[in-house]
Amino acid sequence: MRVLLVEDDDDLSKRIATSLRAEKFVVDVVRNGEDAEHAGLTEIYDAAVLDLGLPKIDGVAVLRSWRAAERTIPVLVLTARDGWPDKVAAFKAGADDFVSKPFKIEELILRLRALVRRASGHAAPIVKCGSLAFDAQLGTFELDGLPLKLTAFEWRVLSCLILRRETIVDRRELIERVYQSDTDVDSNSIEVIVTRLRKKIGGQRIETTRGRGYMLTAVQ
Repeated sequence: MRVLLVEDDDDLSKRIATSLRAEKFVVDVVRNGEDAEHAGLTEIYDAAVLDLGLPKIDGVAVLRSWRAAERTIPVLVLTARDGWPDKVAAFKAGADDFVSKPFKIEELILRLRALVRRASGHAAPIVKCGSLAFDAQLGTFELDGLPLKLTAFEWRVLSCLILRRETIVDRRELIERVYQSDTDVDSNSIEVIVTRLRKKIGGQRIETTRGRGYMLTAVQ
């Protein structure tokens, strides 16, 4: 899962980014509204954490710009502004959720996961594909009722595939969700990860569509 973190407080942004990466999220950090607007309009993200009080362009204006361009990325507004008018302005601009500072990182992570799950069309926290189950709130996988141990890269690929089960996920899209934007990615890196996943969950569960990408399917 790839997240855009927009926060101008250096210490806070580092703390949030570190916590999210520890939970296997890919995190891009920007610290002003101009960069945030550009990133949200040009990159693929599963969710955004957006502060309102930003340099150059404020968060509400950034959010309005994204929505005007029909960018549907789920947005969690994070701000010290806890007055009702600010919340109204954020929601009217297109925010999906709102957390006031100070906050607990654990709550932020749970809310982000819920936003990503709902944006993928899953109302329940447990997403299943055959005997493979993903707890989208806790971020854990089970296969045949037993915990599945995955590396961070494997987890990112499999979570993307299961949230869009029975749908082909483009290879380029997987790369953008698995690696940091400044990472030099080898051309066959996704294939290597998929090969490892097949060994762990069964080769028939992940189908390859040549020239397009991969699809997670239930095995009968």
